Amino acid sequence: MDFELKTLTPARICAEKCDALIVLVAGETGAGTDAVSKMVTLALKAGDFENKAGKLLSAYRPEGVAATRVLLAGAGDGSAKSIRTAVHAAMVALKNTNARRVLLSLCALPQAGQETVRAAVLACADATYLYSTTKSKPVEQKLKQVLVAVASLPGSRAGFDKGVGLAKGLALAKEWANRPANHATPTMLAQAARDLGKLPGIKVEVLGPKEVAKLGMGSFMAVAQGSEEPLRFIVLRYDGGAKAEAPVVLIGKGITFDTGGISIKPAAEMDEMKYDMGGAASVLGTFRALAELQPALNVVGLIPACENMPDGRAIKPGDVVTSMSGQTIEILNTDAEGRLVLCDALTYAERLKPRAVVDIATLTGACVIALGGVRSGMFSSDDALAQALAAAGDSSLDLCWRMPLDDEYADGLKTHFADVANVAGRAGGAITAAKFLQRFAGKFPWAHLDIAGTAWKSGAAKGATGRPVPLLVDFLLSQVQPARAPAKTRTPKAGARSRA
Repeated sequence: MDFELKTLTPARICAEKCDALIVLVAGETGAGTDAVSKMVTLALKAGDFENKAGKLLSAYRPEGVAATRVLLAGAGDGSAKSIRTAVHAAMVALKNTNARRVLLSLCALPQAGQETVRAAVLACADATYLYSTTKSKPVEQKLKQVLVAVASLPGSRAGFDKGVGLAKGLALAKEWANRPANHATPTMLAQAARDLGKLPGIKVEVLGPKEVAKLGMGSFMAVAQGSEEPLRFIVLRYDGGAKAEAPVVLIGKGITFDTGGISIKPAAEMDEMKYDMGGAASVLGTFRALAELQPALNVVGLIPACENMPDGRAIKPGDVVTSMSGQTIEILNTDAEGRLVLCDALTYAERLKPRAVVDIATLTGACVIALGGVRSGMFSSDDALAQALAAAGDSSLDLCWRMPLDDEYADGLKTHFADVANVAGRAGGAITAAKFLQRFAGKFPWAHLDIAGTAWKSGAAKGATGRPVPLLVDFLLSQVQPARAPAKTRTPKAGARSRA
């Protein structure tokens, strides 16, 4: 689907030929003389329409308007959140029509700034997303173009560009998370990363079992040993900053299918464990967005990818393995495997001398119980990093919530048989999982995002959400160092000498 940004007057909006015209209505509306403005005024006055976010009123071939259909969409207070609700509702309403070209008018909004335009573009993309990779017949996307109309370009262009870049990143993240495990093996995930390496500014390196063994990633290898599918350790680099600039490192959990291993999961809804690589998918999606937006910073993505299977070679409860850091781990539960692959990736990140490290993982059911599907759980050992992530969640509408990391939560990880156990008790399970990871992240500012509740939806809306790609992109953009102004040269006074 193509997006276009354009400045249009109310009269030009009425004259624009398209299959559907969506008009966002928020706050106080002016009494315009064009056909659409009159329609809005009359509908509000009659009580047939209200500008509450998500409310719709449709008309077919109204007089004085070139569009085949007109949808008035209530946008509430005009905030980015209300805009997202309004546009999503309108696009869903058009799904079963033959609309191919849609004009989305933001012109009636009091302020159509960057965040407003970005929210509108992302809502369009989300509402029209289709998965078709494993279907026998390709699913046709009828909608081909969305023309976003604004009153002024200068205040809208940056938000539009960010929205389009994010939409591409979200689509990639959803695609790979939605794929069944036999269509998203570690090898296939590595190929998806290699494809990203064809885009500007991105380089990719893929390590196999031999290279990983040479690095001493005993914890990662232990999880992978129960599967016929070979592991892959994927390293992505986006070089947009100065060569000497320390990178931000993103680590995505890449368990392409999680049976739970010997500590096997219940059969009900186990199919959803194809989403257990949602962290890896979000890293791929973030790099796709970086290739579009081209920010001036360096980013490294690390994806430890493997399956967690229960064959005769699989790790057993009570086994002790040695991580890349040298710390030994007693595996009390093989279904707590995500932290076992992430800990070696965290140790690998040390060699990159990062300015910050963020790991992203569908890690614990306990986080779903704590926060549901609204906010991702965020844990951090660094207040500045935590504040930056929280701010990025707010600005991107991809919310997170900071959780505690008190030292006492680590008491349950103590064991007589190794340096640390991989699980504690049921109480505070999301926190104790984070405390485990913290042991391997002491040499850099670190944060952990538990996206178990936000990476996918179950039930009738079953599918990947693409989160937290928007949060990660906003966070990375906030880390771009401001350009230094060139040093001013003094003009020597008459008769004065300047030193060489």
